[in-house]
Amino acid sequence: MAGTVPRSRTDLSSVTRDGVGASPRRPDATLKVTGEFAYSSDMWAEDMLWGMTLRSPHPHARIRGIDVTGALALPGVYAALTHEDVPGAKRYGLEFQDQPVLAFDKVRYKGEPVAVVAADHPETARRALDRITVDYEVLDPVSDPRRAVFDADGPRVHDEGTLPVHEEYNQQGNRVRYQPVRTGVFAEGTPVEELRARADAVVTTEYEVGMQDQAFLGPESGMAVPAEDGGIDLHIATQWLHVDQGQIAPALGLPTEKVRLTLAGVGGAFGAREDLSMQIHACMLAQRTGRPVKIVYNREESFFGHVHRHPAQMRFEHGARADGTLLYATLEIILDGGAYASATPAVVGVASSLGIGPYTVPNVAVDAYGAYTNNPPCGAMRGFGAVQACFGYESQMDRLAEKLGIHPVELRARNAMSDGSRLITGQVIDMPLPMAEMLRRAEELPMPPSRQQLADPTDLRTLPGGVANTSHGEGVVRGVGYGVGLKNICYSEGFDDYSTARVRMEVLGGEPAVVVHTAAAEVGQGLVTIKGQIARSELGVERVTIHPSDTGVGSAGSSSASRQSYMTGGAVKLACEAVRERILALVREHGLAAPDHPDELLSLAGGKVVSETEGVLASLADLLGSTAIEETREFHHRTTQPLDPVLGQGDSHTQFAMCVHRAVVDVDVDLGLVKVVALDAVQDVGRALHPQQLAGQIHGGAAQGLGLALMEEIQVKDSVIQNPSFTDYLIPTILDTPPMRIEVLEHPDPHAPYGLRGAGEPPTLSSTPAIVAAIRDATGRDLTHAPVRPEDIVGIDN
Repeated sequence: MAGTVPRSRTDLSSVTRDGVGASPRRPDATLKVTGEFAYSSDMWAEDMLWGMTLRSPHPHARIRGIDVTGALALPGVYAALTHEDVPGAKRYGLEFQDQPVLAFDKVRYKGEPVAVVAADHPETARRALDRITVDYEVLDPVSDPRRAVFDADGPRVHDEGTLPVHEEYNQQGNRVRYQPVRTGVFAEGTPVEELRARADAVVTTEYEVGMQDQAFLGPESGMAVPAEDGGIDLHIATQWLHVDQGQIAPALGLPTEKVRLTLAGVGGAFGAREDLSMQIHACMLAQRTGRPVKIVYNREESFFGHVHRHPAQMRFEHGARADGTLLYATLEIILDGGAYASATPAVVGVASSLGIGPYTVPNVAVDAYGAYTNNPPCGAMRGFGAVQACFGYESQMDRLAEKLGIHPVELRARNAMSDGSRLITGQVIDMPLPMAEMLRRAEELPMPPSRQQLADPTDLRTLPGGVANTSHGEGVVRGVGYGVGLKNICYSEGFDDYSTARVRMEVLGGEPAVVVHTAAAEVGQGLVTIKGQIARSELGVERVTIHPSDTGVGSAGSSSASRQSYMTGGAVKLACEAVRERILALVREHGLAAPDHPDELLSLAGGKVVSETEGVLASLADLLGSTAIEETREFHHRTTQPLDPVLGQGDSHTQFAMCVHRAVVDVDVDLGLVKVVALDAVQDVGRALHPQQLAGQIHGGAAQGLGLALMEEIQVKDSVIQNPSFTDYLIPTILDTPPMRIEVLEHPDPHAPYGLRGAGEPPTLSSTPAIVAAIRDATGRDLTHAPVRPEDIVGIDN
């Protein structure tokens, strides 16, 4: 740099605002509230075509032939493609490449893509689908996940020899993965009967968790644009740009660098956008036609076009001493993965390793299975295997407490894990885990007013059934329940999880400006705000721009597993620190700080370089001049290990987070109606980077747990979805969602950037069993299925 930078002795008059710990306004907030935000379905190109997908009407059938000539003869149709037109790899997948781009031998679930068309109008494309003829030989579906797992001689969803073999997953027949865990005497082969004899109380129960949909409001959509270099530019709503790119390019027969992805506006995700939906189809049509192609699913198609939460069949047995000390637990968890693997192997890993939750149990035997069936494919959804297990182990804690005559909070506290405890996998919890404190705080939160204390106890909005005027207060009983959920954060089992960030500082308009560039997907969680906060805190500037997320920078991993603040936040912090180091090097180069002046006494604040001992040394604008500083860094979390396939041992997880919920419900025991009066939470977040967004994450997670507790279930009969609409698949509205009192604790994790913990998923775990426990408390009913149905409450047999 030419010239001399003047040394300033002016007092620092302004400090960095909107940094870590503040709650600045989200840059997309106003646009979303006013309806001006551009979602992926809003994209438009002057000469674009519309793509549509032909889907199988059968859950299981052999394809004997496909004829698209009728579609191609329709004026306005530019392409009609089948599996024969896939330019490259015929299959793709998150972990197993088991899913066809377009079905070519069989269809394995109702709604599987068979052909795609492109036309100049969406109605023309729809009519073209009606002209495609598919010759199916209908086969009996594999619909029972238990039979799929245990009947080795039964029919197979995937023909033998067609799938890659993963020895560590104990695959056999229709088993995607079998993961056992054995601790204590169970690791030595001791039969459970010996432990039953030593227990003062034993509870054994079978539980079911229904298939839940992510129910994001923005359906799958995107636009593929052919490029002059023969590549494709895809604008897409997704959760992981680079993993999409890695699956799309081989299918298109293109090198990875010729498939460029840019994140379009995302209308919610919750795990369902981890898998591909229309990405390859849009790109194939754009390749074939040489024109931009846009695909937007309607709501019914969205139910068929993405994965769902795994339904679970579970059997739990717990034995305890008279004082409530847990002696042993046995678990069988069967997770229905549907037709393709998706994230099922990882979901099984989480369910098995966290199967007994945050409790110290010396002897444990877990058998967790993921099944292939011809049911709808299931994969990632908020909570990811831990949700299903949590409903089981928390229900067991309530049953044990009742049998032993111990308060459910006290029983949990007596068996609570803490810093230094070991999971059933042998992993030591080496971070704060103040579970007992959280339970006490939840119990001590103020209770909502009783119905008699309300200003107007006849107000319909306060009654089960609400403004529908179904209940008038007769037979309404109140109940209280608790739930605790333990969730792993970031990816597990040896996955090299990392994120990349590029940070650039230069002078624009006379002031220092920073651009942060990552590939991280903003799916509504507020990461775009967090990245700016970190840059402001680390570099002491106010003017921070977040570059659109695309594949022009290294992978940021997925916006899932509550990992982005940890991983991409860590990457942005590292890149900012590297920029800061170069700025301090300039300070020394220009003699603004003595050679022996310690770096730790220098900081960047208010657009200036500041010394603790000498005050302001220079403005960043003067120091940089025309120089731009850019640094790119990868952030990797500490290494993890795969679970041992025999005993399930291994340090498989990166971080743990916990939420405690207390639910208060009013139940009309005659009509089977439930109103959640309060759903209060205590959560340890390590450090709150943006308190307002954090509260939103806890509220949102709890609301999805409420949905699973009371109303959300994809009904599947003979492998066919019966309710693929928001008319018949119900999600909580503002009238169903109660006031939520939140108490946030901040016990920093020494291994994480800023000490933070991922916060988005734990509330989904604990809210469901807390609500169901409250309904049990009110009704005395033995509720074992989530969601709870009205007939479960009033005792009507199906």
